[in-house]
Amino acid sequence: LALQSKWHVRQLDVLNAFLHGDLEDTMFMEQPPGFVNPSFPHHICKLRKAIYGLKQAPRQWFATFSGFLLDHGFTQSTADSSLFIFQQNDVFLYLPIYVDDILFTGNDAQAMSSFFLQLQGRFHMKDLGHVSHFLGIQAQYSDIGLPLNQRTYAAQVLNKAGMTDCKPVLSPLPTKIASSTHSNKNFTDPEFYRSIAGSLQYLTITRPDISFAVNFVFQFMHSPKVLHFQLLKRILRYVKGTTDLSLQFRPDSFDLSAFSDSEGDTSDRRSSIGFCIFVGSNPVSWHAKKQPTVARSSTEAEYRALAVTISEILWLRRLLRKLHMLSPTTPTKLYYDNVSAMALASNPVFHARTKHIEVDYHFVREKVHSGEICLAHISSQDQPADVFTKALSAARHNLLCSKLMALLDPSA
Repeated sequence: LALQSKWHVRQLDVLNAFLHGDLEDTMFMEQPPGFVNPSFPHHICKLRKAIYGLKQAPRQWFATFSGFLLDHGFTQSTADSSLFIFQQNDVFLYLPIYVDDILFTGNDAQAMSSFFLQLQGRFHMKDLGHVSHFLGIQAQYSDIGLPLNQRTYAAQVLNKAGMTDCKPVLSPLPTKIASSTHSNKNFTDPEFYRSIAGSLQYLTITRPDISFAVNFVFQFMHSPKVLHFQLLKRILRYVKGTTDLSLQFRPDSFDLSAFSDSEGDTSDRRSSIGFCIFVGSNPVSWHAKKQPTVARSSTEAEYRALAVTISEILWLRRLLRKLHMLSPTTPTKLYYDNVSAMALASNPVFHARTKHIEVDYHFVREKVHSGEICLAHISSQDQPADVFTKALSAARHNLLCSKLMALLDPSA
């Protein structure tokens, strides 16, 4: 929204955020070491404010800060409780918050500066200027838009895994996973495996190209084998060769569109679900997940994937309407490559073959009939969501990454 409207996005930081929180309950603490009153060594302190280390501190800080915003004309988004919106006449201000890190944008620079002075008067706050590094995500404006990357974070993960000088590969997973007696042995350090896998999961915020691979290795967190650790190292080798990969955001329309896909797994017969959702040509949401139950047919598996995708679409539609970016009457196009699942969403006559499908999945049909969702067919060859459901060859993987706007950073 800010990129399309050419608004400045400012980054704010609150100093000692948790110390601003007001306590609702009466709490006491022991005198801290080094600050014990010699006259009353056995006395305890009554807390007047929240303090770091207190379990309630994050919640109380958020309650204090959000209360201040609500008192000054902001409203809290029902789609995302961390987003606050100010609207008065033709002035729009948007303020999303993550703990003590805040982004601030709007269509009126004077109103933004005026409100920032009010924030400074209430909280110890710094204006860090135009957003450049937020929660480990680097953002650097360019002539074509705003590329987002986690280059520094990726280097830290590689260093943590001891693979800074590893040999790069062209795809995150092999198309065929070979097994052997040696590979089926338990990995000797499962804690290390979980730590690296968890670090890679945060990297998927700007790297949709590794979402399926990370989801795959996550399925063995409870008891990883040597084979699974080898696959984890392959993902790291792929990251090593693609550290310059950025998610490119460009000024475009606010049209919402989505792509969804499902792929079977011969190992446990549970299908993988994948989707990606775009605002204009910019990807804003993607997902790769193994289905919780076994489907009785490929049509049922694809239909379930539609339901998961539509749930995310409905949430995004609600959020975009709150941001005044989407008309309620504008349908969202959902592209799919399975004709049977599309027919099932539009035609209830297949009762004999669908009566075993859980009722909650049938809300797909309701949303199609209401006009909120418009299903459209796309060939499997052109389906970008394919990258979220299975391991692909290097050429195919790179082609789909380009469709996701995950391109090499022009400045690299």
